[in-house]
Amino acid sequence: MGIFDRLRKRRLAKAPAEIRDYFNKAAADEEHYPSTIDPRIWHVKLVLEHLGDLTGKRAADIGCGKGRFARIVKERFPTAQVAAVDLAEAMLSHAPPNLQRIAASMTGLPLATESMDAAYATESLEHAVDIPKAVQELARIVKPGGRIVIIDKSAEAWGRLETPEWERWFGRKELEGLLARHTRRVWSQPISYWEDVPPDGLFLAWFAEK
Repeated sequence: MGIFDRLRKRRLAKAPAEIRDYFNKAAADEEHYPSTIDPRIWHVKLVLEHLGDLTGKRAADIGCGKGRFARIVKERFPTAQVAAVDLAEAMLSHAPPNLQRIAASMTGLPLATESMDAAYATESLEHAVDIPKAVQELARIVKPGGRIVIIDKSAEAWGRLETPEWERWFGRKELEGLLARHTRRVWSQPISYWEDVPPDGLFLAWFAEK
């Protein structure tokens, strides 16, 4: 193993702690890390549309931040059990108490195999140090027939925003391939914040059925 490989290995080994500290501090920044989201935003509508009727079912928001998406899922489906999972405890402290709040890494979810009817990750997979493992975990917790949504930034748009050193953006085929290892049907599409605004290349949405 060369010097650069050793340095990279050390950096990745300490990355989860760095990421946790980063987001625990960022929890105080409501402007850039808000507790709520406009339900009219296309990201929200796509998640709700793909997950379907969650009445009496279980769903997991992986990398939920302050629970802004999970809050809407719970409002739409009051009898659903919604697990809000995030690495940063300070972020989770802002999530509504009617959610199942869980402090954990995306690469080691403390949720039983095939225990969820649906799972989604919105702008959170980009912060997972081990992307294949995080996708595997996301799929592991979902029941056969369950649905998965990932919304994140396109690798083709890399450089448009300032990012921490660990952050990664994805190509369409890259995540389609990772999801296809664990699910039976996968597709993706470019999206924007608003349904009536043409996508500008920044965001992609991936959908899967297990």
